[in-house]
Amino acid sequence: MATLHSITCKEALNRVSGKGPYQYDLNAYRGCEHRCVYCFARYSQNYLLPKGEGSFFEDVFIKENIVERLERRLRSRSWKGEIINLGGVTDSYQPIEATRKLMPDILRLLIRYKNPITLSTKSVLPLRDLDLFAELSRLTFVGLDASVTTTDPNLARILEPGAPSPAARLAMLGEFVRHTNASVGVHSMPVIPYITDSDPQLTQLMLATREIGAHYWLPGTLNLRGTATRSAFFRCVGQHFPHAKQPLSVLYADGSLDRDYKVQLYKRIQALSLLHGVSTDYRCQLRQWQEKNRYDQLSLY
Repeated sequence: MATLHSITCKEALNRVSGKGPYQYDLNAYRGCEHRCVYCFARYSQNYLLPKGEGSFFEDVFIKENIVERLERRLRSRSWKGEIINLGGVTDSYQPIEATRKLMPDILRLLIRYKNPITLSTKSVLPLRDLDLFAELSRLTFVGLDASVTTTDPNLARILEPGAPSPAARLAMLGEFVRHTNASVGVHSMPVIPYITDSDPQLTQLMLATREIGAHYWLPGTLNLRGTATRSAFFRCVGQHFPHAKQPLSVLYADGSLDRDYKVQLYKRIQALSLLHGVSTDYRCQLRQWQEKNRYDQLSLY
């Protein structure tokens, strides 16, 4: 059980850079109870705790005034309705959300202002707020995905010990496909060399995506930059996957995945996705919404 801390924030939204579909990020919490062994966000807790005390998994910070700060931003004249990503550094629906219930009020605000969102989660708790997501998706763009790195429940318990089973996450996505207008995807991030990267494992993920009717499947490679992430990951590999430790060390000699391996991985993924008829175009529904929105605005003149 994590230690909980109450904090306040000056701003609800953080401007983000990069090639993603969103421009702003909202994190209602800091820290995460899902305990993924490959988590890249461990560093983000450093400035909140005294050096050497606590951890990203053991200490969860609750932004008590996040709803108030979000409303102030959404109602400001400078706000242009940009896409907001809910939880880029931590899961908005991690276990503490079951009792603190910050997300329903956040979603009601987004509905009031008809603001587009994306959300990525390893939780099944979004089902609690299915009606709110459905309402928002009738008004604007909603992109919702679950991170599913493997369909093997035993492997998932090692890699993501605090998260629901892969089957539960996939079933949750299926409900969103059936009951909302959201763009629904399966994110297999990361694909881990020598552990989750075989053709049969990738095929199972694609078939599961197709079976639930999700709009796309999006893979991504493992990032081992940062001492905390790298050391924790390799401890897990040494304990559970000793055969993979040495070859992984070679592939990630400088923290980034070896370029030749990465090129070959994506060639295999492309071939398999074509074979099984699964799209990897995560922007397809977003482009359709943008085109419709542009047409609707032009039709007013």
